[in-house]
Amino acid sequence: MHQVRLFFIALQFFTRVPVPRWVGFEPQWLQQCARYFPLVGAVVGGFSALVLWAAQLAFPATVAVGLAMAASVWLTGGFHEDGLADTCDGLGGAVSREKALTIMKDSRIGSYGALGLILVLGIKATVLLGLVDTDPSLATMALVWAHVASRAAPVWILHHLPYAGDAEHAKAKPLATRVGGPGLAIALGLVIATTAVCAWLAPENVPLLLGAIVASAALTFHLQSKLDRRLGGYTGDTLGATQQIVELAALLAFLALAPLFPAA
Repeated sequence: MHQVRLFFIALQFFTRVPVPRWVGFEPQWLQQCARYFPLVGAVVGGFSALVLWAAQLAFPATVAVGLAMAASVWLTGGFHEDGLADTCDGLGGAVSREKALTIMKDSRIGSYGALGLILVLGIKATVLLGLVDTDPSLATMALVWAHVASRAAPVWILHHLPYAGDAEHAKAKPLATRVGGPGLAIALGLVIATTAVCAWLAPENVPLLLGAIVASAALTFHLQSKLDRRLGGYTGDTLGATQQIVELAALLAFLALAPLFPAA
């Protein structure tokens, strides 16, 4: 029952989905619930994929992709996109570590943040459109898998790096502490389970799944190294940026490999 509570806490924190009152809340649960971030990704990705599939029945692919992306942003309240914009503002210029952290705390969006959002969301839309044109069923699967895997990336960062800012003034103090090995193992296990289900449903897409795993892992390792060098750790904004960038990397891998391994 405690694990169910932790999932609901993660779902409540990252989405607009209401949770039962009996779940309750304890501050330390917010740190413990990180293990279920990928499961929240399955909910968000599944909702977006459902909208993508349904919208294609009535609209052109371009409109369906736009509605699917809008659905995920609405469901999460743009939580990760906000982190992406703040991270781009903080790390986009050649400023000191302290200045970068100060910039990321500013609620206003700057030039780097606006450009980052436009480019990432724009590229994501074109990639999803390319996947729909290639194979609509592949597009829905890739969307769900990318949302799941990209939410394991922040858990990896939470395990391997310290909090870069002032933990006492963090918006979510429990997330300013490292995730333990068991929590990381559960998060990665959820990605493996999702991959296994996708491979079982569509064996022909196994090479694409393996490519997406490599791309997601490579970007996660790169972002971990960059954050360590630049900030000496992570912030909540950089976790959101990590999710967005890894999600895009996974979708790009699916699109790049699809012509090389066409479905029979």
